Amino acid sequence: MEPRSEITGFLTSRRANLTPEQAGVPLYSGKRRVPGLRREEVAQLAGVSTDYYARLERGKMAGASREVIEAIARALQLDEDERDHLLNLVKLTQRRPARPQASRRTAIRAGIQRVLDAIDTPAFVQNARLDRLAANRVGRALYSLPEDGSRDQYNYALYLFLDPRAADFHRDFETAKHNVVALLHAATARDPHDKELINIVGTLSTQSEEFRGLWAAHDVFRYRSGAKLLTHSIVGDLEFGYESFELSTDPGLVMLVYTVEPGSPTAEAMSILGSWTAPTTAT
Repeated sequence: MEPRSEITGFLTSRRANLTPEQAGVPLYSGKRRVPGLRREEVAQLAGVSTDYYARLERGKMAGASREVIEAIARALQLDEDERDHLLNLVKLTQRRPARPQASRRTAIRAGIQRVLDAIDTPAFVQNARLDRLAANRVGRALYSLPEDGSRDQYNYALYLFLDPRAADFHRDFETAKHNVVALLHAATARDPHDKELINIVGTLSTQSEEFRGLWAAHDVFRYRSGAKLLTHSIVGDLEFGYESFELSTDPGLVMLVYTVEPGSPTAEAMSILGSWTAPTTAT
């Protein structure tokens, strides 16, 4: 996860994904040797020299201003997440190397758990490296976790790529894997010295050829909202929306809440699942 090589891989992949037609670059006769834009075409669009852009693409960002980086982001038509990822990578090359630190986000406060428990749809808390740290009762039931919370903590990326049960559970399996890799890529630019994150990426890289291929694509992603298509072994197919909330009182943690359309088959199925796992009251 050396920042310069990450910049090279990221810019090269974005350049290869953008066709001349998409960028509005004139096409001349003759065979093109690259599927996407040439370096000189990106340089022209960004208003810099070809030699200077080539140096930046090699990760040599010393002295590069934010305005130049923003111009390159516009030339490559980067979305907000991709632009922020590039800026984070550039910052890493322009400051003194930080001393590696172990991540401190490995547990949640009792107050956060109470918030989770007050939500009647599946809800979870996780950190940037996708360690699931806590769940509510219906969330445990959805993921077939023990009701006592003893297995709430696990890494979602390792589960998705290395647990054979994940493929049967996720109807949107390919999308889920792509998004997980993109989330991890973005996390490495924000905190490249997180030893646990490095270990997770290393484990997946050595044990999953598919992960290696997705990692090489250099896509980035940030949780906001979306859809989850799952198949529970008992209640069958389920379709959720999800919303994510950064916890301002606990930096580095995100709460994920799955949403259910009222009156839908998923709402009925979750009502059944919830009734089976509801705590009993002594009489």
